[in-house]
Amino acid sequence: MRRYVFTTSHRVVGVQYLLLGLAAVVGGTVLSLLMRWHLAWSDANLPGWGQIKPEDYLALVTLHGTLMIFFVMTAAPQNGLASLILPEQLGGRYSAGPETKISARMALPRLNALSVWLTLLALLVLLATPFLPGGAAISGWTSYPPLSAIPAAGPGQSYGMDGWLLAIALFCLGSLLSAVSVIATVLTRRLQNMRWMQMPLTAWSWFVGACMVFPAFSVLLAACGMLFSDRHLGTSFFFPPIDVVNSVVLRHAAGSPLLWQNLFWFFGHPEVYIAVLPAMGLTTTLLGTFSVRQSPGYRAGYRTMVFSTIAIGLLGFAVWGHHMFVSGMNPYASRGFGLLTIAIAVPSSIEVIQWLATILTGGLRRATPLLFTLGFVSLFITGGLTGPILAQPILDSYLHNTFFVVAHFHLVMGMAGVFALFAAIYYWFPLLTGRLMSERLGRWHFWLSLIGAYAVFFPMHFAGLAGEPRHYAQLTGTAAYLATLLPLQRFITIAAFLLAATQLIFLWNLLRSLRRGAPSPANPWNAETLEWPLTEDFLVRVHPS
Repeated sequence: MRRYVFTTSHRVVGVQYLLLGLAAVVGGTVLSLLMRWHLAWSDANLPGWGQIKPEDYLALVTLHGTLMIFFVMTAAPQNGLASLILPEQLGGRYSAGPETKISARMALPRLNALSVWLTLLALLVLLATPFLPGGAAISGWTSYPPLSAIPAAGPGQSYGMDGWLLAIALFCLGSLLSAVSVIATVLTRRLQNMRWMQMPLTAWSWFVGACMVFPAFSVLLAACGMLFSDRHLGTSFFFPPIDVVNSVVLRHAAGSPLLWQNLFWFFGHPEVYIAVLPAMGLTTTLLGTFSVRQSPGYRAGYRTMVFSTIAIGLLGFAVWGHHMFVSGMNPYASRGFGLLTIAIAVPSSIEVIQWLATILTGGLRRATPLLFTLGFVSLFITGGLTGPILAQPILDSYLHNTFFVVAHFHLVMGMAGVFALFAAIYYWFPLLTGRLMSERLGRWHFWLSLIGAYAVFFPMHFAGLAGEPRHYAQLTGTAAYLATLLPLQRFITIAAFLLAATQLIFLWNLLRSLRRGAPSPANPWNAETLEWPLTEDFLVRVHPS
């Protein structure tokens, strides 16, 4: 228990985060398949459940979004991988003659260990909400007031909504503690002679992501407290001057639901980059590792990549308003948010151009981690191309809250981020276990996952262009034009089940390799970051003496 559970070891804490993320992604995937089944065949009866009611569907949407965005796309790449690898990348693991010494340690290790337990507690609270009186929250992962501010507004708005707020507050506290540990590690645990511009780009991405966590999650934590106060303490932060809701007489002053939207999206858009920046740093590192002949200027472009990462972190806090173009904001403000949204694409494009230059000129060595890295680049570009479209207020007024938005953020954040996680697991698995995962199974896993990802999420663009709202529980019995989209939704549903089944290949590969994987060399990828034992060629090149 002291060694593997209640421990401050950075590797164990990192593995705990990854296992927590694995449990969340399994749960979130099952919920998404239930949603897809209901969209495609809304009259079907599920064994042991019966027919999914509209409030049940909204509860599935809420739980799926919350699990995936918080407990998978934030906890695993930012908190988990940083705890797992960062101390060693900064010089905690180093070679000394024939022996390898390990002195890796996160700064403030007890704080870092506490963060994973708070995150686990948050997950358990969230998963308990469907069993509370009134059922799970149904307000989506954004929980817009005023309905979320009124316990009597309907099903899912009572104890389930309180449980959602408590879970998010605990997650915020855990993420803030993890961010403190990451920042302190970068500041105090670097190798004695390692300067800022010598850190790996993965370390830079975790550091910038941790710096973003502070303002983003602090604002969300405060907003959760304010919404809880509106629900139970008689305050009116987000509550408009409504007298009666659902036959319940209310006594509230004039608050503003738009205040919640401003606070939530001030967190929500930086959250996208908190989830994606680790993937971007990992992509740059892996492309350099697997490049036989690095593209001209690859090393010279290191500073450009660092400054692009910092620029993304700063601009990420200036674009939240593009989620609110249809809220009635001042047209001048919407124009400013649209221009800033296009501006943040510039540093991202710089990194993409660097990746493409390396891919085209680097003579890449084939390996499963590289395949998933290339998959990340493909999905990130495909999803990112629709970002400037949604940044135009006149176009967003039509596409807002349709499946076009679902396609955009699932490609650029969801699937791209998951592919980067797979790349990280295949890449660092030999470091953690001393064994290699199966390349043959890894390639089957990659190709089927890539085809499945595009088959599921790319057609959603067409559903959005046709005007299908993202939160409608069913297409039949509503607007007649939506019924014509049923064949498309059924195709997406079948593809989603096949994509989910493909992940069984990964689980089998992971479990099999833990016990019977081929023994790995000390540095199987000839990597040049400090978590790996450095090769003789690299040491001679860097220190000829």
